[in-house]
Amino acid sequence: MKRLKILVTGGAGFIGTNFIYRLLERYEAYDVVCLDLLTYAGNLKNLEQALENPRFRFIRGDIADRQLIEPLFEAERFDAVVNFAAESHVDRSISNPGVFLMTNVIGTQVLMDASRKTGVKRFHQVSTDEVYGDLPLDQPDLLFTEKTPIHASSPYSASKASADLIALAYFRTYGFPITVSRCSNNYGPYQFPEKLIPLMISRALCDKKLPVYGNGSNVRDWLYVGDHCAAVDLIVHRGVPGEVYNIGGNTEKTNLEVVKTVLAQLGKPESLIEFVRDRAGHDLRYAIDASKIKAELGWEPETAFDEGMARTVAWYCQNSAWLDEILTGSYREYYAAMYGED
Repeated sequence: MKRLKILVTGGAGFIGTNFIYRLLERYEAYDVVCLDLLTYAGNLKNLEQALENPRFRFIRGDIADRQLIEPLFEAERFDAVVNFAAESHVDRSISNPGVFLMTNVIGTQVLMDASRKTGVKRFHQVSTDEVYGDLPLDQPDLLFTEKTPIHASSPYSASKASADLIALAYFRTYGFPITVSRCSNNYGPYQFPEKLIPLMISRALCDKKLPVYGNGSNVRDWLYVGDHCAAVDLIVHRGVPGEVYNIGGNTEKTNLEVVKTVLAQLGKPESLIEFVRDRAGHDLRYAIDASKIKAELGWEPETAFDEGMARTVAWYCQNSAWLDEILTGSYREYYAAMYGED
């Protein structure tokens, strides 16, 4: 069998890490290269086991750096590119939108230009349901479909929507073989503890107050990261170029319900919950209609929310050293020593 080389950008982050392990476990004929800048949310320790695999290689770099990307693509001749690399935290995008535009928009364009020049056979752009804006709380039957108009609410979601539109324009203009997926909120192992679930787990473990925006009524559709990776795997191998696929977990929960689930699984009191001032422009509800990927590619989410949460809580409890290194910032010392940088 011909060996294939796949580039996974942002592979030292939460979802990218899980996807890399899936590739290495399932495809012995694949060589996997990870490109990651190792900003605050990238953690090279996530990939310690992968680094022991001869079919895996890590490269530190910025997807928006043409002087790095173009020679890399010329040398490596990747068969496929899966772009997880992104600035992804809404609160950070509100305080510093420029970083999000550079990474999420320009970075995506740089990757696609290099891919076109070197004959990449499939480019998959990993996006988010946040590009659709939000849905009202009082219309539970209303869902995001692939035909829902783009209506981004934050600098983060606007930057991801821009990247999606550029990718789709490259398909129409150049015939470039791209696919796009838009997923609902992910949770699971290796997620950086600024996001809701790992933040609540880490604070509850220390008996600290759990800050919940507003009254906690905002609704999200939750998807276990392993199910998301399985969906991306299917799209990369069987998805139709030029198509967008929604990936959802069929599990709508209010933020307050999620926080209470964390507390219940850790045996902590709900008195730790503390309601705080709501986020600016906070989207009310996200809900995905994933019928297209189910009908066309046969994907279904396999992990029930309670099961996925039990796995997630257990993982953070069993990997307290990983969590402590992030909370103290010492995780960055690992690659500072390797690369001689902060």
